[in-house]
Amino acid sequence: MLYDALIIGAGPAGSSAARLLAQAGWRVALVEKAEFPRRKVCGEFISATTMPVLKDCGVAVPFIAAAGPPVTRVGIYAGTTTLAAPREQPWGRALGREHLDVMLRDAALAAGAEFFAPVEVTAVTRDGDGFIGTLDDGREVAARSVIAACGSWNAKGVFAVPQEKPSPSDLFAFKAHFSGGALPAGLMPLLAFPGGYGGLVHTDAGRLSLSCCIRRDALAAARTRHGGKAAEAVLAHILQTTKGARAALGDAALQGNFLSTGPIHPGIRAREAGGIYFTGNIAGEAHPVIAEGISMAIQSSGLLARLLIAHRGEDYAREWKKRFAPRIHAASVFAHLAMHAPTRFASVAVIRAMPGLLGLGARLSGKASISA
Repeated sequence: MLYDALIIGAGPAGSSAARLLAQAGWRVALVEKAEFPRRKVCGEFISATTMPVLKDCGVAVPFIAAAGPPVTRVGIYAGTTTLAAPREQPWGRALGREHLDVMLRDAALAAGAEFFAPVEVTAVTRDGDGFIGTLDDGREVAARSVIAACGSWNAKGVFAVPQEKPSPSDLFAFKAHFSGGALPAGLMPLLAFPGGYGGLVHTDAGRLSLSCCIRRDALAAARTRHGGKAAEAVLAHILQTTKGARAALGDAALQGNFLSTGPIHPGIRAREAGGIYFTGNIAGEAHPVIAEGISMAIQSSGLLARLLIAHRGEDYAREWKKRFAPRIHAASVFAHLAMHAPTRFASVAVIRAMPGLLGLGARLSGKASISA
């Protein structure tokens, strides 16, 4: 069988593209190497700006029903400072990846996409005007087009992201869920701590989600200071240095284990190469400081699907850059401000004087339109 599209990766980016293409009448092969449901290190927040794509994918209603309560305020916890934006507005909601991935995958299959799992694509070769994808079980999938949506953090084989030499500035990501806690309702604060940054948000089933990144050198120092495993040292480092995090998590109970990955390398990469399209964070990823990873993955797949359906795939790289590059650049600036003491203290002082900047920063990161 000749498919119109071979989509590699059934996470939010791949499943969203598969759903949108399949419901437009495309023959879609969706390939996933992992078994679902699965937990993932990335944060769980989905911006309100992503809702149009979720509606197009047919999952907006179940997403709202399953997700945590609406996030209506953004804030910052840095040192002894706890600040929240004075204005409330709907920024989005959070839902665990073990639920979101299944929801989007099932929507793609309901639209007619054919699912291959758990198998991995080991090679993609040109075949006339199309491609042949070779699976690790020996099968071959022929398709007119290929979409790589396999993520960057754990991508292997043909779509592995080149790794740089180890550096003190390398970022390692951690994530955990907690029950209880005292995070104010509707608030999603940025945690800015020495050598790293993170975020807290109320997610599904009454859980509190903590996700964070920390530099390699700061992680080593935390392990020397606090001992224990890496995740335990990171949590101790955050609680010791960040008053707001202590208040929110002091009486909370860890649910399950910490997840971790790294090093991660935010930045802009290829969006198309040799006729293969890239979507999600393998195409480009922002520093997690802006909590936009999943939203950007879903939105970029929505963009790609619309252009392919309109026979305008050649416009994808340019349109992607126009829409997402500003967020990635803004995230890099925000990450630098959060991780380094001089800029962190200066930024907090400015925000304390003009708290409305918190809302502006959230809009610049893509959580709402600039005019909102």
